[in-house]
Amino acid sequence: MRRGVGGMFYGATKEIFHKAQMLRSSMTEAELILWDRLSDNKLAGFKFRRQHPISQYVVDFYCHKAMLVIEVDGRDHNQTEKKNNDEVRDIEMKELGLMVLRIKNEEVMDDIDNVLKRIEKELW
Repeated sequence: MRRGVGGMFYGATKEIFHKAQMLRSSMTEAELILWDRLSDNKLAGFKFRRQHPISQYVVDFYCHKAMLVIEVDGRDHNQTEKKNNDEVRDIEMKELGLMVLRIKNEEVMDDIDNVLKRIEKELW
């Protein structure tokens, strides 16, 4: 598997791949619920990857065909420092040509159907 610039990993290092592997085994409840609805091409036939390495980051979900990153944010993302880090990360993703969709944990837990509609709009 090629890990250079471009492709679907955008230069991710071995360390980032290892981190992604670790994160796959400790997904949050909201991430697991969303993954259940995204895995196996269930959403409009699009393939999603979970805890996917991109550059120096691991994103919660990634659809390469749509160049869409989905981040499921917990309450800690409301803190100023975390918000600032998210903004920098989102800018870097956009510089790679990727669209970032941020979804709150509560949205996944309370209204998964609406979340799926929002994601599907971004796929086309």
